[in-house]
Amino acid sequence: MLWGRENYNPRMLAQRTLKSLTKAVGVGLHSGQRVELTLRPAAPDTGIVFRRVDLPEPVDIPVNALAVSDTRLASTISNGGAKVHTIEHLMSACAGLGLDNLLIDITAEEVPILDGSSASFVYLLQSAGIVAQNAPKRFIRIVEPVEVREGEGRGLKWARLDPYHGYKLSFEIEFDHPAVNASGQRVEFDLGSGNYAREIARARTFGFTRDVEMMRSHGLALGGGLDNAIVMDDVKVLNADGLRYGDEFAKHKILDAMGDLHIVGKPLLAAYSAFRSGHAMNNQLLRALLERPQSYQIVSFSNEREAPQGFAQVAPAW
Repeated sequence: MLWGRENYNPRMLAQRTLKSLTKAVGVGLHSGQRVELTLRPAAPDTGIVFRRVDLPEPVDIPVNALAVSDTRLASTISNGGAKVHTIEHLMSACAGLGLDNLLIDITAEEVPILDGSSASFVYLLQSAGIVAQNAPKRFIRIVEPVEVREGEGRGLKWARLDPYHGYKLSFEIEFDHPAVNASGQRVEFDLGSGNYAREIARARTFGFTRDVEMMRSHGLALGGGLDNAIVMDDVKVLNADGLRYGDEFAKHKILDAMGDLHIVGKPLLAAYSAFRSGHAMNNQLLRALLERPQSYQIVSFSNEREAPQGFAQVAPAW
């Protein structure tokens, strides 16, 4: 789908949207509420916009770093009193597939958890088809390091963006639990490899039975279970089929970070690294970036050969 073919440059690295409409139905992880998503193509420079169609007057909630209003357990965006919770897995799929423009009608205030990863969203988006548009894809290129830190000693957490001609992420977790200790606690991933769907997308969210019980007593995790999360007791993984990756815990943190960072509204050209970061710190990092205009440039590529390797190709299907 090309809006306005005049002046179309076939060599340009172009923005992307969906070829056709697609739908999903599921339940919210925390609300337990049934929710329908309708994903629609959008014109160039629209960005990703959620629309709460269940309200008396539908409300658009454009995705951007300053729209993030809550980061407890998930990333929530707001416009006035209208909110959408738990957007990070869908946003991660958009980042992994290089989607720039998308309209998302939603019938409740939480994105469905589906299987607890971004794999179902990747499948949905690829099934609808991904097409180039007649507009240059605009990136945020990091030119100076940006870092946020919190705590010290055993309480230290940090997240950082460094200059890099491409987009790579490294994440280190630290959980004192036998099942996590037995897995890889540090993962690196380069989006230019084209392996997002295979290497990252299937990593599920995870939690502990003691935390799930506590959250449910507070009206949270009402839609969570073994079919959409890795659940652990004090010693082991309770899911009958075990882990999808040997380092699934750390890979899910990469998946989340990609979703949280895509909320900035444009793909990043950067090296992201983090230690024990989460939704709150990832959003703090984006806000720190936007407060320092000297730390980034908005760039596009009139010839896709100038773009980082792997960025010109649409991510392959499964």
